[in-house]
Amino acid sequence: MDLQEIEDEALHLPKKERAQLIQRLVLSLEAPSEEELRSDWLLEARRRAEALDNGSVQAVAGDEVMKKARALIR
Repeated sequence: MDLQEIEDEALHLPKKERAQLIQRLVLSLEAPSEEELRSDWLLEARRRAEALDNGSVQAVAGDEVMKKARALIR
């Protein structure tokens, strides 16, 4: 199926489905690449490690985090 055929089919969709298709297509253009995601997570990990190292934040034990999370969803 070529682009013209896809466009023709899409234009025959109900308005709501065309809107959903548009949203999905736009989001697919804005999605970061694997490399961008990897780079962003590395920067975030470094930022968090620095915050722990300089004492601007304190670590919380994993079991304490889970206890609080469970309490929030009850």
